[in-house]
Amino acid sequence: MTPFTAKVIAIIQAIPEGKVMTYGGVARAAGSPRAARQVVRILHSMSRKYKLPWHRVVNAKGRIALDDESGSLQKLYLLGEGVHFVDNGGIDLERFQFHPGPDPEDQLLPPLA
Repeated sequence: MTPFTAKVIAIIQAIPEGKVMTYGGVARAAGSPRAARQVVRILHSMSRKYKLPWHRVVNAKGRIALDDESGSLQKLYLLGEGVHFVDNGGIDLERFQFHPGPDPEDQLLPPLA
C-alpha cells in the first residue's frame, strides 16, 4: 500500500458520524490536492476491506456522485446520521463538512491487515 493510500484510508476512517468530506478535501488532507479521482478509486476498491464510511464522501458541490441505487443508499445513511440536504439536493458543506486535524492517523485504530 502506498503512503498516499494509507493516508486516504486514515482520513476517511476519521470522518465522524454526521459529517462529510469531499473527494478533493480528502486528497488535500492526504497531501495530494489534485488526486480526487484517486480517492474515488481507493474508496471503490478498499471500502469493504477497511470498513470505510464511504457514504461520508461527496463531490465538491456537496452532492452524491453515485448512481441512483448506491446514491439513494448513501443519502439514506447520511440522513440517518443527521446530515440534512438543502433544496438543490446537496449538503450544506459549511455546516456538515469535516476538517481533519494535522495528522488524522493519530485519531484511529490501526487498519485491518
